[in-house]
Amino acid sequence: MIKKLQNNDFTLVLSGGGALGIAHLGILHDMEKQHVVPNEIVGTSMGGIVGACLSVGMKEKDIYEHIQSFADIFNWIKFSFSGNAIVHNDKLAQIFEQIFKDKKMKDTAIPLKLIATDLLKGDKKVFDASDDVYIKDAVLCTMAIPGVFDEHTIEGKTYGDGFLCENLGISEASFDTVLAVDVLGKNAFEETMPDNFLKTANVLEMFERSIRLLIYNQSKTQLEHSNKHIYLIEPKTRGYKTYQFHKHQAIRALGLNLL
Repeated sequence: MIKKLQNNDFTLVLSGGGALGIAHLGILHDMEKQHVVPNEIVGTSMGGIVGACLSVGMKEKDIYEHIQSFADIFNWIKFSFSGNAIVHNDKLAQIFEQIFKDKKMKDTAIPLKLIATDLLKGDKKVFDASDDVYIKDAVLCTMAIPGVFDEHTIEGKTYGDGFLCENLGISEASFDTVLAVDVLGKNAFEETMPDNFLKTANVLEMFERSIRLLIYNQSKTQLEHSNKHIYLIEPKTRGYKTYQFHKHQAIRALGLNLL
């Protein structure tokens, strides 16, 4: 795989998956070691955050340092009778402001596409160099999981997480060769059903499993109907939850040595 990627122009596609997306960093680590650089990056949600950092020239170790800032993400929970989300976006915005400053989508070193969802119409929105949009704003759109993070508004349109439309953005790849990393692929499922003492824990696990299955089947359909040459990597994320940012070290390791 490495030689074929080195000898061809290719698009790197990084899926969403909450904390599971930290596994993308293991892939980037090995790509750096092998001097493999994509010609384009397509990202959704957490994959969009990682991809955006890579697109502006950041090294994997530096991206990882910023990702660790997410470890305390659910200490940012807000208590309010208004709004649609439970996590303060202002702290996320500060992180993205620090990383991307005033760079726009057209200012990346590697062409970048970020997938979001128009929450009013349900349409897919792909932010790219043709949009006069700050990277930090496009990132806030692609990772805005409904109910968890605040939706983000750009030019009067309200956007949410791209996983609602396309979690693994292979259809947006410009090149025939694609390296796709899906942290919610076939290796994202436990082989047994939930069996906790507390019913509440079982219900929450069933809900997350259902969402994973929905996203997995969405991506599976995309893969089956694509005519591109796709190298698919599916890290074994089944033992972790999408909200376990505090387990960043172990999840990052899931992406190592898979190229």
